[in-house]
Amino acid sequence: MKEITIEPVTRLEGHGKIVIFLNAEGNVENAYFQVPELRGFERFCEGRKAEDMPQITSRICGVCPVAHHFASTKALDAAFNVEPPPAAKKLRELMYSGYYVYDHTLHFYFLGAPDFVVGPDASPAERNILGVIKKVGLDIAKEVIKHRAYGQKITAIIGGKATHPVCGLPGGISKALTEKDRQEIEKMAESSVEFAKFSLKLFDDVVLKNKKYVDLILSDAYTLKTYYMGLVDQNNKVNFYDGKVRVVDPQGKEFLKFSPSEYLDMIEEHVEEWTYVKLPYLKKVGWKGLVDGPDSGVYRVGPLGRLNASEGLATPLAQQEFERMYETLGGKPVHSTLAFHWARLIELLYAAERTLELSRDTEITSKEIRNKPGSPGEGVGIIEAARGTLIHHYQLDEEALIKKVNLIVATTNNAPAICMSIRDAAKGLIHGGKVSEGILNMVEMAFRAYDPCLACATHFAIGQMPLEVKIYDSKKKLLKILER
Repeated sequence: MKEITIEPVTRLEGHGKIVIFLNAEGNVENAYFQVPELRGFERFCEGRKAEDMPQITSRICGVCPVAHHFASTKALDAAFNVEPPPAAKKLRELMYSGYYVYDHTLHFYFLGAPDFVVGPDASPAERNILGVIKKVGLDIAKEVIKHRAYGQKITAIIGGKATHPVCGLPGGISKALTEKDRQEIEKMAESSVEFAKFSLKLFDDVVLKNKKYVDLILSDAYTLKTYYMGLVDQNNKVNFYDGKVRVVDPQGKEFLKFSPSEYLDMIEEHVEEWTYVKLPYLKKVGWKGLVDGPDSGVYRVGPLGRLNASEGLATPLAQQEFERMYETLGGKPVHSTLAFHWARLIELLYAAERTLELSRDTEITSKEIRNKPGSPGEGVGIIEAARGTLIHHYQLDEEALIKKVNLIVATTNNAPAICMSIRDAAKGLIHGGKVSEGILNMVEMAFRAYDPCLACATHFAIGQMPLEVKIYDSKKKLLKILER
């Protein structure tokens, strides 16, 4: 049996590898997505002051620190039994919407777009952000950089820092928004709405008008029929910041809807010896292994997971795009993994529209931004990170020190589906032992659509990124090493 190893995988945050096993005929027998990193945040948070947790946990990842910051802050709200004032909640959501603008922009243009704008079979030397710039032009590249910076500036204005914010407090937020800053955010939000509309048009022109790409999106190699999970408001519309967790089955029917404090009754985690990432599943369905369908408890989160789990979006332009995606791809839910990219751009538009709405809210500059915390106890905070549902669960002692921490991050929630997506893509693309660099990249496209963050799902201190593919024969003899 031949073995092909891609280590580490590329264009994601963190470190991982793919091991593909071929049978004697050169077809894929199985494939594994391994995460050789170990995250220790739960343990070394024990004994810390509770109010330090939003700063400590934001250091889990430099890509999504805002998500960890506010999941942590919401967990402290619950642990101290305090509800933030309306203005504080709106400021948190405003900042959070700005985070979505820069995060979704980053993934689409820097990590996802090279596979479509440049092409999945293009040379690795061109299949990157520089290749995208060469294709779309320098003026568009400047708009990408500008609007990613806008999202970060909104985060900095409210959060104190563009990365690793410091504003979240139990019961509220640390600083009110001035009228001058509000006006600046409003102007950036107006521009971001136009940029999101442009990005969706670019996706139309490059991807949806290319039959080869549409066929790829709808192909069996990139199709997985799972449950889907995401936060929704009282009208079952997507909400990134707050709400209940809604789960729909592979037919799109509501299966579960629960409050953050109930998550342990709904989610269980399975462990495999070949990866440091746990594999969550729905307890009411059970763990059936890495298989899809209604009898498997595997679920998906993130942009496509949120849209499938909801009944729409609460802003008008994004709702139009929501409806168009499902009309184009054959109805709801959509099971194509590559449709995550389209869903991500629809969410970019929603985030920009929501940023604009909140910046114009008359209450957003109120000075009433914090309520007094109560006695320490236990709390769960759930928020929608850009990559999907993020759970922080803290137990505090009588002195408000951390006794126990449990984190289930977005990429952990998606881990079983990522493993299955890579396996199915490899089986659908590799035949007769014919393996090219382009085919290996198309296997990587199966995980890249999820925008995984492996530093969140685990954690590792060594930042080196070597890449090599090792090919073995059926007697496990090393035949060839490819490096890039």
